Formats: sequence, structure tokens, C-alpha cells
Amino acid sequence: MLSISLFAGMAEAAGCRQLRIGWDGGTVADLRAAVAVACPAIEPLLSRSAVAVGGRYASNDDTVVAGADVAIIPPVSGG
Repeated sequence: MLSISLFAGMAEAAGCRQLRIGWDGGTVADLRAAVAVACPAIEPLLSRSAVAVGGRYASNDDTVVAGADVAIIPPVSGG
């Protein structure tokens, strides 16, 4: 099981600030695909969002183990 923190518009679209999915491990790219299936409402934001694992930004090739501390940070605009 993996608990994923969501922020801003992504949390609004998902209707929650924490998303829990079944997870046995894989890459960040695998995680993006699994999250898109688990919560289709946030799929449009996933490819443009940063993923942090253990408090550090991760690339699509990085490994995410079960139980990791994961956050998905949507694009931010401001002035």
C-alpha cells in the first residue's frame, strides 16, 4: 500500500489530500500510471506534475518502494 499526498488543484480534483493505492514497487512512471487508473480525475495533471519520494524530487526512472513517502506536486502559477 502506498499513501500519496496531493496538493492544490490536484487535491481539489481528487476530492482528497491523501490517495491510497495498492503498490508493490516500481518506477515513478509506473506510479503515475497507477495513480491515473486509481483517480482518473487527476490524470490530466499527472504528466505536468513533480513527484517527490522521501522529500526529494524524483525522475520517471527512479524507484518507488512500497511504503515510501510520496507527494505529487501539481504545476504552480503565480505572479
